[in-house]
Amino acid sequence: MSVIGTVESLWRYPVKSMRGQELDEMFAGYAGVYGDRLFAFESSASPKGFPFLTGREQREMLRYRPRFRYPDKAARPVNLTEAESMPPGVNPVSANPAELMVDVETPDGKTLTIDNPALIDMLRAGIDEKHQLTLLRSDRAMTDCRPLSLFAVQSAIKLGEETGITVDKRRFRANVYLDLTSSEGFAEDEFVGRSLRIGSKVVISVLERDPRCMMITLDPDTGEKAPALLKKVAQAHSGMAGVYGAVLVEGTLRKGDPVELVD
Repeated sequence: MSVIGTVESLWRYPVKSMRGQELDEMFAGYAGVYGDRLFAFESSASPKGFPFLTGREQREMLRYRPRFRYPDKAARPVNLTEAESMPPGVNPVSANPAELMVDVETPDGKTLTIDNPALIDMLRAGIDEKHQLTLLRSDRAMTDCRPLSLFAVQSAIKLGEETGITVDKRRFRANVYLDLTSSEGFAEDEFVGRSLRIGSKVVISVLERDPRCMMITLDPDTGEKAPALLKKVAQAHSGMAGVYGAVLVEGTLRKGDPVELVD
């Protein structure tokens, strides 16, 4: 095994397409990151295969700040010690829904519960009236494709050099940002088909490169568009940036953890 970098930062997104939370540590399970994308808004105008309202339709979503009302309950599974010794395929126990309630700070500074109808009214403002919204909740992360996403900070730097734009890594909405020993951008592409050990226990199988959409063009603070980013990713990187993974061995990830290439 060889150390190929460290964990630069860890992120989860309690509400799909809203602002993420940076964490010092988080539990990575077979179904994804604990507390990640537990809530989403389903739209009647979205395709059946991807029924969610996202920043593609409502850019303001990125400016909403969700927070768990009881952070301690949302930090780790109820049975953490047992969960870290479970065999493959067994999911950890989540806190009950009331303990995983989310409050959302809106761009104008108001705080609403995630199930407040007024929040739906705000999200529908300024978009096509066909978007009738319904709140969804799941104990498992409602990710786009795979349970876990990883992105190297060197890839953001590379894109900045290619486009002449300062690229905020948060545009890529990864769970795990890697600081690699290689200074080359998009070096994480070479991990596809291989496994990474992060920290002392967690093992992740890197399954595929991450196909990108217009979400990466949106500034995470303002929602303003930078179309040149997606154009460059399409032209120079086959439309891919970052990688998707599946957890083979569950456990707690920590900021600064070493990242090793297992095979």
